[in-house]
Amino acid sequence: MPWYAWLILIVALGSIIGGLMMLRDTAKKLPLTDEQLRRIHERNAEMDIKEKQDE
Repeated sequence: MPWYAWLILIVALGSIIGGLMMLRDTAKKLPLTDEQLRRIHERNAEMDIKEKQDE
């Protein structure tokens, strides 16, 4: 493989890895209230029950 193909490959991989690292660094948790968390957990439990009934 010619040198410029290796260069393009290295630049592409560096760009992908750099983008993923930047995405990880800028990710933030959602500030949810206790009420919102409770409703989310209730919905998840309901969906689990429905999935078990469908099987």
